[in-house]
Order: sequence, then structure tokens, then C-alpha cells
Amino acid sequence: MSIRTLIRGGLVITAADKLHADVLIEDGRVAALAAHGSAAAEPWTADRTIDASGKYVIPGGVDAHTHMELPFGGTSASDTFETGTRAAAWGGTTTIVDFAVQSVGHSLREGLDTWYAKADGNCAVDYAFHMILSDVNEGTLKEMDLLVGEGVTSFKLFMAYPGVFYSDDGQILRAMQRGASNGGLIMMHAENGIAIDVLVEQALARGETDPRHHGEVRKVLLEAEATHRAIQLARVAGAPLYVVHVSAEEAVAELAAARDKGLPVFGETCPQYLFLSTDNLAEPDFQGAKYVCSTPLRPREHQAALWRGLRTNDLQVVSTDHCPFCFRGQKELGRGDFSKIPNGLPGVENRMDLLHQAVLDGHISRRRWIEIACATPARMFGLYPQKGTIAPGSDADIVLYDPHAEQVISAETHHMNVDYSAYEGKRITGRVDTVLSRGELVIDQREFTGRAGHGAFIPRSTCQYL
Repeated sequence: MSIRTLIRGGLVITAADKLHADVLIEDGRVAALAAHGSAAAEPWTADRTIDASGKYVIPGGVDAHTHMELPFGGTSASDTFETGTRAAAWGGTTTIVDFAVQSVGHSLREGLDTWYAKADGNCAVDYAFHMILSDVNEGTLKEMDLLVGEGVTSFKLFMAYPGVFYSDDGQILRAMQRGASNGGLIMMHAENGIAIDVLVEQALARGETDPRHHGEVRKVLLEAEATHRAIQLARVAGAPLYVVHVSAEEAVAELAAARDKGLPVFGETCPQYLFLSTDNLAEPDFQGAKYVCSTPLRPREHQAALWRGLRTNDLQVVSTDHCPFCFRGQKELGRGDFSKIPNGLPGVENRMDLLHQAVLDGHISRRRWIEIACATPARMFGLYPQKGTIAPGSDADIVLYDPHAEQVISAETHHMNVDYSAYEGKRITGRVDTVLSRGELVIDQREFTGRAGHGAFIPRSTCQYL
């Protein structure tokens, strides 16, 4: 039975607007909005009224880059679809787009079905999938067309990780050509993995085994070079391109130059590149291993270029690349050899809060916060306006956000299934209070009321940003 819900008296913030408005929800969708106290809102009645006075009413976050249960380096990401989507909800994110993985020698269909099975019936919030292409051949190129028809409309390729996910330029070009014809968006991990492997081997031979060397071998120039090469291959193919986890000023410059030419090239960055740096990788007693991810954390001076890119729209999206591994027993696999540290860090619960802190710090506006965390990822990956906004007909994925609550980020209090926080001890202002997913309360005044299995698979249309 559907419950009519009325959210009253909050400041509704979307990418397009800010207004004091009441929001009426019916059948899991936004039925109407009207200015608070207006004649239009006066006659509304509901089974449940939520008082949003003093709070922001914002769309649920869309995290377009997560890795739940990802096998990597002899272990597996520590968040399941159940624990990871629950943590997402606690952080005000109501939709994730995770990565299904094709294994070399296997079909895309096998990989996608494996991920459907992992997620089905286990998610607390809605989810969709991208497809990682590890083996580009005639068969998998044909399968791309079928997946687009099924609502899996983006495909990730890697210029890094030779022997695991790596594709050469010829394979990348073929996949891009296919994307140009079927509407699929190619996502690129842009790092020159062949050159990086040489530098890793040389560093280890010199006895440089600590986590900080992970950042030193994965050089800024090798991210910039791969970004440039990916852009040129996309131009040859006549295809749009989305570069994931951009971390370096020189890579942003490549994207900006391409966009200045009017090319359909897009970039994503992540909170770790905006708030953390090589200082963290250099923490003593192997603590730096907690911060090993790829692309790696960069020297602090790169952060200004990333914030500028977010303001000028040379970077469009902030996702987390949430891929948690516990320090004990997982990150520790790389003691004595940084190349064996599982790559990835936790963040799905922290993104919306960290970006709100960025508003307070003057980096971005409130509407831009919603744009880069909700609206644009939804548009980029064919989910808008079902997700990413508060408008009549949209899913009632809505967060009541307390902009004045203070909190200290800590592994003691987070809900991600990992034994450390990448932002341990960071004081921030702003906190999620209440979360609705398709009109159902998932977090009710800081209490989890959701359930595994509420989250549904959402088929996506093609990129709406073109």
C-alpha cells in the first residue's frame, strides 16, 4: 500500500534551483512541489508529514563509480552490496552505479550475470551497472550492442594493469567505434600501465618497497599521456569519452584542451584527490597503505586545479571509486612490496558530506554541490530525471540534510564494512538526517529503517549529456 508523504518547510536545493518549498510524494514518486505557505500547498494532506524546517531537502546522491565485492589482487573488496548500499544511504547516496567485470576468456554476459546475482535482493538503495571490458574481440563487441539494449550503457576500459584489465590501443579503438555506433559511453582508466610496470620493477629492485613509492611510480605524466591518448583515440572513433578518477593538474589540462575544441570529453574526480595527498601515502609504519589507490594520491598542489576544473565544468562529476580493503589482513598483503597492496579506498558514505564541507570552504556553490553529486552523474549515465533531481515524476529519492550539524569522520562511527576511515578525525559541518528511497524511509532521523532487497536494478538510457 502506498503512503502519501509530505515534506514541509525545508529549503529545496537542486542543480537548477533553491526555494523554500513543500514536496508531496505519492506512489514512490514526487507528485508536486509548491512554495511553502502558498495557496497551492495549503490543501495538501498526507499519511505522513515530515518537518524539514532548518534543513536542506536535496536529491539523493548518485555515486557513479563503486566497486562492491570486487575481486582484486588475491582478495576482494570488503563491502558487500548489502553493507555498501546501507553505508551509501547513511551518506545520503540513493543510487550507485557499480562495475560488473568481464574476465579474460569469458563473455560480457557471464560477467554481468555474476554481478546481477551478487546484487539481487541485497541492496538497500537502487543500483545500476557499468561493464568492464577486459577482453575486446569480435564476440564481445557484438555483446556491447545487446547490453546497451538491456540498460547497461557504459563500458570501462583500462590503459593500466597489464595482464589483468589492460587493453591495447587497437582494442580501445574498436570498443570506442562500437560505442560510437550503439550509443554506449566509453569510460577510461587513463594511466600508461606498460610504462608504470617498468617503473614498479625498477623501484622494487632498488629496495623501494614502502606505500609512498606507489605514488612515485604512477607518475603524473603517465596519467596525462594516457588521458591525451584516450582523447585522440576517441576523436578517431568519433566517440564520446568519460575519464574516471582524474587526479592530476596535467590530466585536467588535457580534458580542458579537448573541451575547448568542443569535443564530447568528460572527466570525473573523487574526494580522495580533493582532500588527501601524497602526505597520507607517506604516513609511517605502513599506515600509508590505507591510501593506496590508482590513480594515486598526488602532491597537495594538484588540488587547486581539480577544484578549478569542477568550477569551470572541465570536470563534471565527483564519484568515490569506493573500493574498500581492510588494513588488517588485506592492505597488509603488500608489506615489503607496495605493488601487492590492494588498490582502493572507502568513501561511499563520505562523499556528500565532504562536498558540503567544500561549499562551506568556498570551493563550490550549493547548487554546484548537487550538480556534481546528483544531477550530472544521473544525466551522464542515463538516469535523469528519474534520479538526480526533485521534480514531479522523479523518483522520491530525497535527503533531509542538516547543514549545521557537526561531526567527526571516524571508523568508529561509519557504516562501511572496513576497519579504517580515509578521513579519520576530520571535522566537518553538515550531516544527513533522513533519507527516502522511492518514497520509503531508509534513514529516519539518524536511524536505519531500510532493508536489503528494497534497492532495485535500474536500467539506464544512453548518455544524456551529448
